[in-house]
Amino acid sequence: ILFMNINELIAIVKKKLETDIIIEKISIEDKTFLHKNHPGHQENKYHLKLNIHSKQLKELDKIESSKKIYKILDQEIKSYIHSIQISIY
Repeated sequence: ILFMNINELIAIVKKKLETDIIIEKISIEDKTFLHKNHPGHQENKYHLKLNIHSKQLKELDKIESSKKIYKILDQEIKSYIHSIQISIY
């Protein structure tokens, strides 16, 4: 796995989501520090918190909207993301 810096990762995640979903507003926070001492924490893997304002996602139920996001970010999740917190409003 190549090293990915957090700013690059956030930019990629944002671009991919905005390409496939109609998003009014999005912010992505790096919450990796919360997991630093957890067992299973890997150095180049991040914990992201996605705050997404999207009428399109709001129309789906929670599971469907999460699945859609996970599908879009599949490659990043496999390589660089340890966990994602999703907040849709």
